[in-house]
Amino acid sequence: MPRRLPFLLGAFVAFLPFAATRLPAGEAEKPAGEAEKPAGDREKPAAEPPEIDWLSDYGEAVAAAESRGKMLLIHFTAPGDDEPSGRFQQQTLSYPAVRERLTQYICLRICLGATIATRQGDERQEIELIEHEGFAEMLGRPGIAIIDYAHREAPYYGRVVSKFPITEKLWYTPEKMQVILDLPAGTLTQRTLIYAVRTHPERPRSTDGALCPNLVEEAAEHSRHQARIRRQGHHDWETRFHRITRDLPGGLVASEVCAESWPGERLLEAAIECVRSWRLSSGHWSAVRAEHEVYGYDMKRGSNGVWYATGLFGKRR
Repeated sequence: MPRRLPFLLGAFVAFLPFAATRLPAGEAEKPAGEAEKPAGDREKPAAEPPEIDWLSDYGEAVAAAESRGKMLLIHFTAPGDDEPSGRFQQQTLSYPAVRERLTQYICLRICLGATIATRQGDERQEIELIEHEGFAEMLGRPGIAIIDYAHREAPYYGRVVSKFPITEKLWYTPEKMQVILDLPAGTLTQRTLIYAVRTHPERPRSTDGALCPNLVEEAAEHSRHQARIRRQGHHDWETRFHRITRDLPGGLVASEVCAESWPGERLLEAAIECVRSWRLSSGHWSAVRAEHEVYGYDMKRGSNGVWYATGLFGKRR
């Protein structure tokens, strides 16, 4: 289980100003002879999406997220010559629907070299935030990370539950960013695999239903089992099928998909690869693309560097 982020003594970061430039909308030409409408009858212009209150101090952002019970979104930025990072900031984070969703988060923008002061025992030390083990899957790159301060009773409270580094290969359009911001509550591995399903080009619908805690737990346990034995498969499915189905609501029956990544892939790439492998199997894809009333997804990494994924669904007989 990933460790909680260290107790904060202070943060020393620089605020990077950002303003989105919008082109003025041109006025439509009136048809000949059309009288201008009275002021009271004219259509009201669309409301401008709110500006995001980007904080620049890690300690202040954590305190705000904890006190308000909100998710903390961290935007790690890179120097101005990092083209993918600059494009993401200008094209994705300034998109109106993204800005609207960001109002539900506490938002922090800091540079990759930002440091925090921590204490381990009696020793005080300063580290770069991006180098903390909680952000390992950020690959030292700019991008988006999310810490859950919204679900106080959950085991992932105060932990990083999303890591989306920006690289030449990993890019997030406004549509993908909206998926990130709308992911259900859960662990890092659960949310990453659900993201990979929801952003597949064919838009599979298996995550359109309700996330079922029992199916999530079963998916996590079977993924751990595959990782432990380092072998993909529906191991002991007959026994598990009856147990899982018994706990499903409303006469639903369980179905399952399994997949594995290539060795050595990082979490996000592995999740995308597992969904791609499901697409190559007609039987698995028929389950992943179908809409189910309830679902659960998770993935775990084996000692061989392979990630093992499991999807479980409740469907009608």
